[in-house]
Amino acid sequence: MIRFLLRFLGIWLMAGGFVALVLDGVRSIASAELVATPLGVTWLATHEESLAAFQQWIGDRLPAGTWDLVVAPILQAPLFLVLAVIGLVLMLLGRPRAD
Repeated sequence: MIRFLLRFLGIWLMAGGFVALVLDGVRSIASAELVATPLGVTWLATHEESLAAFQQWIGDRLPAGTWDLVVAPILQAPLFLVLAVIGLVLMLLGRPRAD
């Protein structure tokens, strides 16, 4: 049951990554230059309060440089890439075992 849920969530995240890739592709064609929307920009536009709460949570619980060294580069990564990687990892975790 857990494997099914992991695969199901992974497929949905991969689909979301594909949608984000298509949207970036349309924006790239319209502007005649490469456009890749970062995860942080999407998160900020979607729910600004949760991003601020996450930053506060990281600052309170992890060492001082964690936000700048670990989280900030992930937030600058393209949304389609982040969704695809997380989806792929979940799908691999949910794959059937080859006994």
